[in-house]
Amino acid sequence: MSLADPSRRAPFWQRLFFRIPVIGWVARDLMYGDKDNIWYALGGFVCLWMSLALIFGLPGLYLPALALVPVVFLTLLLITRG
Repeated sequence: MSLADPSRRAPFWQRLFFRIPVIGWVARDLMYGDKDNIWYALGGFVCLWMSLALIFGLPGLYLPALALVPVVFLTLLLITRG
């Protein structure tokens, strides 16, 4: 007998995503943890990005920014939709 209510289980894709070792741990902590954890995750992302710039030079700085262009574009579209 389980204590968890089966009707309140997370969807399969979410449970699968949370099982990814590092990314899933951070995502689960952001969703179900303290509300200040987003700032720690953003700080870690910025530190990782700057470390890439130190290790790989300008490509380490430009390529993550180029990869984030679709995310920013989608965010702008969602903002304009209201």
